[in-house]
Amino acid sequence: MNSTSPIGLFDSGIGGLTVAKAVRNLLPNEDIIYFGDTAHLPYGDKSATAIQSYSIKIANFLLEHQCKALLIACNSASAAAFDLVKMYVGSKALTLNVIDPAVGYVCQHYSAQKVGLIGTVQTVNSGVYARKITEKSCGVALSSLATKLLVPMIEEGFFDNSISESIINNYLNDPALQNIQALILGCTHYPLIKTQIEAFYKGKVKVIDSSVVVAEDLKKHLEQQKILNTKEKQGTLRVYVSDYTHSFEESTKIFFGESIKLEFHKLWE
Repeated sequence: MNSTSPIGLFDSGIGGLTVAKAVRNLLPNEDIIYFGDTAHLPYGDKSATAIQSYSIKIANFLLEHQCKALLIACNSASAAAFDLVKMYVGSKALTLNVIDPAVGYVCQHYSAQKVGLIGTVQTVNSGVYARKITEKSCGVALSSLATKLLVPMIEEGFFDNSISESIINNYLNDPALQNIQALILGCTHYPLIKTQIEAFYKGKVKVIDSSVVVAEDLKKHLEQQKILNTKEKQGTLRVYVSDYTHSFEESTKIFFGESIKLEFHKLWE
């Protein structure tokens, strides 16, 4: 691993861009390669086996691009494929996920309190958040709800409008999310609707967007491995997709404030 090598991130679509943006803001010197598996989105309703297959293919692609760290910027893939990807990558690169940093943050700040979690069917049904919180013995009582419609809604550009507000409010009124002190956004797509979620709770519930927490965790690992890029010039950003979508291209402009050329890579060749 070389300090000047790029950091690789991947997700099924635009959601992981929230993490990529946080990484770029915190580590502006780092070169970033992002892979959006738009041909197979959303991952949340796929089987664990399918997600594992996609993730290994993408991990191999990022290794071919000499990435020093692979960050699975997707909760569904982190839940279903992290252990397998980490084993596959071995010592070739750091392998990180978005779940462990979020769990660490919740246990540190909400010990012995009730915390809600919204995520995809894959993430919620895996029970990975509950298991990891239990392993830390921090006393957090986790109540989870699968919110199946949110990712396709966001991918289609339906956020910050009356349609998304209706769907979001319907989910948040679910009995599973009553009397919580905080809510984990257990999908990297969900920060795009964080404002609407916060509006629903009117400041009474802390809405946890783990993107910044994940970026800080990545920086810590890079420092520990002594592979943090200390060059002074701005790092580059390359974005690959497995299928072109207009909404993805528009989202990159919104996220990064500039037009970014998407590079096409067919995942199955």
